Amino acid sequence: MILNKKNWNENDYKKFINYLHNNSDQKYKEFHAKIVANEKSNILGIKTPQLKKIALEISKGNFQEFIKLNNHKYYEEIIIHGLIISYLKDDFNKVINYFDQFLIYIDNWAICDVVCSNMKIFKKNQENGFTKINEYLNSQNNWYKRVGIVLLNAHYINDDYIDKILTICQKINSSDYYVLMANAWLISTCYIKYPLKTENLLKTKTLDKFTQNKAISKIRDSYRVNKINKDNLLKYKIK
Repeated sequence: MILNKKNWNENDYKKFINYLHNNSDQKYKEFHAKIVANEKSNILGIKTPQLKKIALEISKGNFQEFIKLNNHKYYEEIIIHGLIISYLKDDFNKVINYFDQFLIYIDNWAICDVVCSNMKIFKKNQENGFTKINEYLNSQNNWYKRVGIVLLNAHYINDDYIDKILTICQKINSSDYYVLMANAWLISTCYIKYPLKTENLLKTKTLDKFTQNKAISKIRDSYRVNKINKDNLLKYKIK
């Protein structure tokens, strides 16, 4: 099917849905449905690399018309919507406007993580992006908070932002499981790249018990951390 269309209409979109059905994989659908663990997710079963290829092609055409026709019925429709935005080569504020309109459709960790990890425009616009991320982190919406955390994890762990990130990790205010898990994941990634700075955070034991212990567990699961350092981290676990 031609995806980089100059015009999209309702009949085209019906054909697109059939195209998705024809490219679905039943075994992958069953596997992915279990790990997404969201009863609202209507999953067809298309792997992420293929969804990225589809979204990239659509982004080259009249993506605005496609998005207007998008029913957001299937998990894959939502992912494709977000990925299209991640491929746009435009002014930062214009792209973020599309991104902000998309956020209301995030209702599980997989949609959040796939799309946010692909939003490379944040890496190219670090300062403006960091300001926007802080808006997400300060939201009352827990999915928005996770969006902010995952964006930091994917695009900001560098010399300029590591200290700011570790401070943010301490200040995350949420009891939501998916926010806390994202924070633990972020801390573990920070440790891989900046072990001494991150260990100094863990030493303080100022994180909530779940995040502290889960971060340590994730670090210990990494093949990039030696056994001596893994064992050393156990003394920072909160009992």
